[in-house]
Amino acid sequence: MAVYAGVDLGATYVRAVVGDETGEEIGRDKRETPPGPTGIAVTEAILETLRAACANADVDPTDLEAVGIGSVGPLDLAEGVVENPANLPDTIETIPLVGPIENLTGATEVHLHNDANAGVIGERFYSDQNPDDMAYLTISTGIGAGVCVDGHVLAGWDGNAGEIGHMTLDPEGTMTCGCGQDGHWEAYASGNNIPRYAREYYQAGDWETDMPVMDADFGAPDLFEYAGADDFADAFIDRLATFNAMGVANIVQAYAPLVIYVGGAVAENNPELVVGKIRERLPEMVFGNIPELEITTLGDDVVVKGALASALTQGTGDREKLRE
Repeated sequence: MAVYAGVDLGATYVRAVVGDETGEEIGRDKRETPPGPTGIAVTEAILETLRAACANADVDPTDLEAVGIGSVGPLDLAEGVVENPANLPDTIETIPLVGPIENLTGATEVHLHNDANAGVIGERFYSDQNPDDMAYLTISTGIGAGVCVDGHVLAGWDGNAGEIGHMTLDPEGTMTCGCGQDGHWEAYASGNNIPRYAREYYQAGDWETDMPVMDADFGAPDLFEYAGADDFADAFIDRLATFNAMGVANIVQAYAPLVIYVGGAVAENNPELVVGKIRERLPEMVFGNIPELEITTLGDDVVVKGALASALTQGTGDREKLRE
C-alpha cells in the first residue's frame, strides 16, 4: 500500500495526517506550534508531529511516497521555507520546511503551499461539487484565501498568491497589521486583531457597553458571546461584516468563483454572524454573478487534508491526477 502525508503549520497548531492512495486517513497527530525561540524549534515540532502521525499509521516516515505542506506565510518557494511569519513571534525569522521533511522521509516530492491554497486543494479534492472555479477563505488567527481558476490553483511565482488578508481595505490605515503595514483586511477582522480594533472603535465613539472590551484578556470569542445582548457588540460585529464583505467582493470580482468555502475559527464558530452577514451584503457590492458562500466541509482539517490531497495529486487537488 502506498502512503502519503499532509502537514499543516498554523500559528496555533501543527497537524499531520497520513493517508492511503485514495486519501483515506490512517494516522494523525496534532500539537501546539512552539513560540520559538527560533524557526528551528518550529521545524523540529513539525518533524515530531509527522513522525508521530506515521507511528499512529504503523508506517515509517521513509515509507511516504510524497508529502504536502500547508503553511502560514509568507513563503519562499525556491528555498522551501517560511520567512518572517506575520502571526508568530518576531524571533522566528525563517522556518525550514521542505529540506528537513525531504531528509526525514526521503520522499521524491514535497509540495509546499500557503495554508489557504492547501485549503482550496482540500475542498476541491474532497467536496462533491469539485468545481474548476472556486475559492477557500479562512478567517482565523489571520485571513487568507486560496483560489482555483479554470482548474488551476493559483500559487504565484513565490507561493504567496492568495494572501488577500494583506489587501488594503482602509485607505486611512487606522489599524496596523501583524505584517507591519497599515489598513489591511487582517488588521481589522482576524481573530488576532478583532480585540485591538474593538478597543479602537470603542474609544473613537460615544459607546456604552457591558462587554469587557478594554480588558487585557478580551478576545474575539467574547465579542460574539455578547451578540444580540449589547448594542456596541452588535454595531461592531456589523462593522466587521462590512470589512469581510468588501474583501469577499474583491475575491469575486478578481476570480469569479462559483463557490467560496469559508473556514477558520472566527467563521466556523460564528457562521451566521460572519458568513451570514457577508451573504447579506454581497449583492450591494458585487457586479456580476454572486457565488455560493458555504462553511468549509472539512472543518479544522481543511488545510491538513488539502496538504494530503496535494501529495496525492502532484500538488493540484485534481482527482484526475490521483496516483495509481
